[in-house]
Amino acid sequence: MGIGEVTEQLDWNGKHVTVAGLGVSGIPAARVLHGLGARVTVVNDGDDERSRAQAAALEAEGITVRLGDGATLPSGTELIVTTPGWRPDKPLFTAAAEAGVEIWGDVELAWRLRGPGAAPWLAVTGTNGKTTTVRMLASILEAAGLRTAAVGNIGVSLLDAVLGDETYDVLAVELSSYQLHWAPSVRVHSAAVLNLAPDHLDWHGSMEAYAADKGRIYEGNQVACVYNVADRTTEDLVREADVEEGCRAIGFTLGTPGPSELGVVEGILVDRAFVENRQKNAQELAEVADVQPPAPHNIANALAAAALARAFGVDAKAVRDGLRAFRPDPHRIELVEEVQGVTYVDDSKATNTHAAEASLAAYDPIVWVAGGLAKGATFDELVSKSAKRLRGAVLIGADRALIREALARHAPEVPVVDLDRTDTGAMSEAVREAARLARPGDTVLLAPACASMDMFTNYNKRGEAFADAVRALAATGDA
Repeated sequence: MGIGEVTEQLDWNGKHVTVAGLGVSGIPAARVLHGLGARVTVVNDGDDERSRAQAAALEAEGITVRLGDGATLPSGTELIVTTPGWRPDKPLFTAAAEAGVEIWGDVELAWRLRGPGAAPWLAVTGTNGKTTTVRMLASILEAAGLRTAAVGNIGVSLLDAVLGDETYDVLAVELSSYQLHWAPSVRVHSAAVLNLAPDHLDWHGSMEAYAADKGRIYEGNQVACVYNVADRTTEDLVREADVEEGCRAIGFTLGTPGPSELGVVEGILVDRAFVENRQKNAQELAEVADVQPPAPHNIANALAAAALARAFGVDAKAVRDGLRAFRPDPHRIELVEEVQGVTYVDDSKATNTHAAEASLAAYDPIVWVAGGLAKGATFDELVSKSAKRLRGAVLIGADRALIREALARHAPEVPVVDLDRTDTGAMSEAVREAARLARPGDTVLLAPACASMDMFTNYNKRGEAFADAVRALAATGDA
């Protein structure tokens, strides 16, 4: 399929489609399919008050909803469209496979519904950094004067982008491993896999299956497959992909780039991939100081975004201007405040060990605030790699003992405060204890390496609690 072509349009009129799951993607999918003339049945495991309210709204529009039974395949189903979170081993999907019924995700549905002249997709996946990279990419594309939007797993529905009234020149698309698993025919202009580390293995079943689903993003790429030179697995996924003739492998590195790579030379982001005579020449794109914050993993994100933009033909000036204009979302290595010479940084979004490792690598020395729900993770590698940077550690949350034990094994000299409380004041005490351990010039870093739901609604609420506690500390001067 060439650039700008679209998949064959299907006749939805009277087609029996089952939508698996209510929620942020299931409800829009049901409405879109119903509007196209399909006979839609929504199935949902839950039967709580919220689900009943959602079901009532859909049924008022003529959509059938079946609550409390997400396991049985409705009679006559010709296609299933699933929300991303439903695991592949669900009984509904087993029944579908036995009946020869296809299963799509919301991303696959959006891809199939693109109209003539649809905007090409520049896509990003990876264990960490996806949202930041996609937003950087959108900022660069906007600086180039292109009509674009950051969509996908980033909060803006791809269905809305594809079917809405606004027209785009190109879309910056964040794709999760869940979404890619259910997207068999998506073929994008260019794509990047930022990194790979164990995550969501309960859903995928193994690291190999997780990596394979991430690697789907490269299938059918037309111009560039962007990979991380420091993460060999991402390059392996490029080698295994079936791409369009002429599609190139483009690496990004924090070191000096080789031909067909983007990298860093003496504080300058440079391109040796999309230039004439790349064996000898390089194009300056931006300064490291143009990337905020200039932490190593954020520089890597910027290089990946720049590679995708350059693959789309964006000039160097737009890369620089877009990076200068970009500001990260809250709770991603976000400076909160400096109190009595100690810097407080909120990286509540570091919900796994890979993200926390990148965050810890950006500062030295550190008083580390960590803990929460480990989701099956182990912490020995993270602690051993970061031990020399640690001034101290303050541990919170349900699985803090796992981190405490790793610290005892690999950093026994680091003082540890273990907070055995989960009430609303726990974060305030954690910040006070971190301030007690810190010295002027240190960074107190919230990089939990764990999920937040044992104590907080989400990582945003955890980050807000940290920031509030830091500001309270600053107001009292009690550091």
